[in-house]
Amino acid sequence: MAYSQPHPRLSVLSTSSQSSTEHLSPTTTSTRFSLPSAPSIQSTLAKSSLPNRPNIYDRNLNKTRIVEVSASAYAFLFSELVQYTQSRVSGINDLERRLNTLGYRVGTRVLELMSWRAEASSKTPKREIRFLPALMSIHTQLWKAVFGKPADAIEKSVENADEYMIIDNDPPFERHISVPRDMSQLSCSSFTAGIVEAVLDGLGFPARVTAHNTPNSQYPTRTTILIKLEKSVLEREDLLKQ
Repeated sequence: MAYSQPHPRLSVLSTSSQSSTEHLSPTTTSTRFSLPSAPSIQSTLAKSSLPNRPNIYDRNLNKTRIVEVSASAYAFLFSELVQYTQSRVSGINDLERRLNTLGYRVGTRVLELMSWRAEASSKTPKREIRFLPALMSIHTQLWKAVFGKPADAIEKSVENADEYMIIDNDPPFERHISVPRDMSQLSCSSFTAGIVEAVLDGLGFPARVTAHNTPNSQYPTRTTILIKLEKSVLEREDLLKQ
């Protein structure tokens, strides 16, 4: 069956429009509609080169030892971390466990940095093999590296020989944290406990470290970091005493 040709006025492309289309074709040599060539990546980078800044990996770690961090940024970052973790847990114990895990990751990096600085600043770096000197190092050097001040006290349990405690009367993590009444047992210093546990594991003193709120009238945010050593650590300490 033959179909009649469409009326010229109803055609999609008339002869004149087809010629115009061919004229606008990108294959034509007309310079009227030619687009400027895009600059190369190398030329763009050369023009917009930033001033030379030292790479973060090239900085001297010993020179940044006493550099202070903004307290507001410090508190804001930790607050966001707690809120992010809280929205993904079902209870206080789970929240403290996750904070402990995050602190453990930080503690491994802090120990590496402290070890590097000790080796770089001393010709004869010493590694502690006894627990009490290692605990004193955590009380002073670790607390200064993380919080800018030493902890307030170290105590030993009277009832259990495998338990030691680090007391912090004003922990920075607790200063700007408002705990609801229904979560009064929550201790955000579980993050700190994770840092201490990672450092002890790295030094060869495996232990279980937890954080507990022990407020008093003078220090309402007083926190106790409880260290419960494994049996192998006590056995090694007894051998070294002989």
